[in-house]
Amino acid sequence: MVQLNDTHDPARRSWVAAANEADCDFPIQNLPLGVFRPASDARPRGGVAIGDQVLDLAAAVSAGLFSGEAERAARAASGDTLNSLLALEPSTVSALRARLSDLLRVGGPDSDTARRLSARLLVPISTVQMELPVAIGGFTDFSCSYTHMGGMRGGQPVTAFYYLPIAYNGRASSVRVSGTPLQRPYGQWAARPPEDGLSFGPEPRLDFELEFAAFVGRGNELGTSLSVDEASERIFGCCLLNDWSARGIQFFESILGPFLGKSFLTTVSPWIVTTEALAPFRVPLPDRPPEAPQTPGHLHSSANRRHGGLDIELTAHLQTARMRSAKVPPERIVRTNFKHMYWTLAQMLAHHTSNGCNLQTGDLFASGTTSAPDPDAKACLAEINQRGTRPLQLPTGEQRLWLEDGDSLQIRGRATREGYVPIGFGPCDGLITQSSGAK
Repeated sequence: MVQLNDTHDPARRSWVAAANEADCDFPIQNLPLGVFRPASDARPRGGVAIGDQVLDLAAAVSAGLFSGEAERAARAASGDTLNSLLALEPSTVSALRARLSDLLRVGGPDSDTARRLSARLLVPISTVQMELPVAIGGFTDFSCSYTHMGGMRGGQPVTAFYYLPIAYNGRASSVRVSGTPLQRPYGQWAARPPEDGLSFGPEPRLDFELEFAAFVGRGNELGTSLSVDEASERIFGCCLLNDWSARGIQFFESILGPFLGKSFLTTVSPWIVTTEALAPFRVPLPDRPPEAPQTPGHLHSSANRRHGGLDIELTAHLQTARMRSAKVPPERIVRTNFKHMYWTLAQMLAHHTSNGCNLQTGDLFASGTTSAPDPDAKACLAEINQRGTRPLQLPTGEQRLWLEDGDSLQIRGRATREGYVPIGFGPCDGLITQSSGAK
C-alpha cells in the first residue's frame, strides 16, 4: 500500500498559478498522466496535468530536468502511449512523481529553471487534443454496488454477488476518450409490452452508467493468480468511465451476458490519477449487510478491509439540446461516492486472476454502476426512472425516461479528505448523436 510522503503535503504550492485555485482538478498534489496532441504538432506525446497546463514530458527530458530513475520513467512516458510507464516498478514511477513535484513547486530544487523554461515545457490544456492514455488490450466491467445490483433486480442482489465481484469481458476496441460523440446504436429489442413484437432499429432505451475504473500496471503470467494485497500493488491508477448502455438491446440479448447492448462505445476520462496520488483518500470498507456471508478467503485481506476503499465523490450532469440552446446549465442528476462499493478495486483484480487469467499492462477494469443508498445516488437512468415508470424532471419542463439525441452527459469525480488538498479526474463527457442507420 502506497504511503503518504512529501508530494501529498497540503502546504505545497505550485508556481503554476491555476494549480493553487480551490476548485482545480489538477493541483500539485495530483500530477495525473495522459497523452496529448498539441495544436502545433501532429505527434501525440505523454504529459502531466498541472493547473490549466500540460507539462510536456519529452520537452522536459530534452531540457535535462530528469536523471536516474525519474529520467527512466519520464522517457517511458514520453511516447504516444503510457504503456511503457505502466510496466515499470512502482518505485520508478514514484521517483518521477517526486521529481515533478519538486520541479513544479514553489521553492523546489531546479524549480526556477523549470519556470524559466515554462514556455517550452507547458501547453494550455484548452489548446490540446487529448488521446487515450494507453493502448488497452482488455476491458472488464464489474458490478460492485450492492445498491445497484438490488435496484436492478427489484430487491436484493443475486446470491453470487455476496461471494465474488460479478463481471463480464467488455470490448476494448470501442473504448474512447472523453468528448467522443456517441452515435445511437442499432439493434434488436423487444417492444413494451412484449406481445407487441420484436424490432430492429435505433435503440429506444439508451442509458448511461456512472463508473470508476483502473488501469493495470504490471500484469501476471498465465496460470498464476494474485492475492488481494498483491493486486493492490499492480493497479497503476484510475479514471472515470461511462458504460453507455442500450437497455432494449441488453435486456433482450442477455442470456450469456451483455454483448451488443454494451460494446458500441465506452467513454473514459483522459487523465490517469495514480494510486500514489490517491493515497490520502483511502477509507475502510463499508459494513456488510446482515445477510452477507464471510468474504471468501481469496478475496480477504485485513489491509484491504482497513483502507481498500476510496472516498471519491462522483457526479453526473445532463444537458438537453433545448437546455444548451437556452443557455441552461447542465442539471446534476447523480451524486454518489465510490466509498460505498461492496468490492474494492484490489478485490476485483485479484478475483480476475483467481482462475489463472493473465492480465496485461494497460488492461482496463471498471467498477460497474456506482449507485449508493442516498436518493440522489442512483447512478444510471434505469434506477432513476424506477425501471421505466418515473420520468426525470428537468428545469426546462422536459422529461427523460431515457437519453435522447442531442443530450449530453458529463461525469466528474473529486477525491476529498479533511486536511488534504482535493484532487479531480478531469472530464468524462459524451454527446448523443442520431444513428446513421444499420448497414
